[in-house]
Amino acid sequence: MSFLALEFDADAADAERWADALLDAGALAIDTADPHAGSEREIARYSEPNVTPSAVDLWPVCRLSALFAKDTDAGNALGRVSAAIGLGVPVHTIAVISDEDWVRKTQQQFQPICVAPGLWIVPSWCEPVDVKAINLSLDPGLAFGTGSHPTTRMCLRWLALHLAGGEAVLDYGSGSGILAIAAAKLGAATVAGIDVDTQAIATSRDNARLNNVTARFDLPGAFKGGTYDVVVANILANPLQLLAPLLAARVRVGGHIVLSGILESQAAAVMAAYGRWFTIDVWNSEEGWVALAGSRIHDNG
Repeated sequence: MSFLALEFDADAADAERWADALLDAGALAIDTADPHAGSEREIARYSEPNVTPSAVDLWPVCRLSALFAKDTDAGNALGRVSAAIGLGVPVHTIAVISDEDWVRKTQQQFQPICVAPGLWIVPSWCEPVDVKAINLSLDPGLAFGTGSHPTTRMCLRWLALHLAGGEAVLDYGSGSGILAIAAAKLGAATVAGIDVDTQAIATSRDNARLNNVTARFDLPGAFKGGTYDVVVANILANPLQLLAPLLAARVRVGGHIVLSGILESQAAAVMAAYGRWFTIDVWNSEEGWVALAGSRIHDNG
């Protein structure tokens, strides 16, 4: 099956109007991106989950990509949308994209990554670069966690450097399961992952089977509780602060917590939220993100 991809650039102030109108005109999906992605002019943008970005959160100019069924007159649809929102027809391209091309384009974004000496993340469609290393075979699916993002890499490096073997590890916000599966491959005896997204749970379980490791992945309501030697949570600053009592309760006294998904400017607030239970500090930083690590020294409930 093939699709039509309509692409053009629009001012940030108009991007939402364009996107809504294109969906009303029959677009199957809309993607908004930085037109300079991958170049020195790229502008990083981060936001909390479940928060709709405003114009000020976007790039000054946005590249809109609208996917249409192949039999759609995408040019005509763009003309109708332009008239409806009172803006001129922008310079645009329309290209035919096949399912195979779309999958190949997506897969090309993910290549094997060495995240620590002797530890590689290998997409399921790639061959290992170092067959003697610990290779995590991964199919991201629709879940977060490919190993390419700084927050994930920092958590993986912490695990590779600090797990001695035999630990009980909890990955809260497990996404693709990458951190939990890495812990299992690094010698953890008991591994569990929690996520609120059913698709993430399905992806994590598939990836655990792909790597031939034992790890339990559940929604929060099915989680049986208990305490762990290591709790790792790669989420974002706001939910991490709200989850502080819950996550602290999962770390045994003397155990460790690793938190990421935190911008440098947010580190102090997150550390303050966990200071009741942990000695905690910035462990590593990369590309404006930080990973915090701490040890539980108090049993304060």
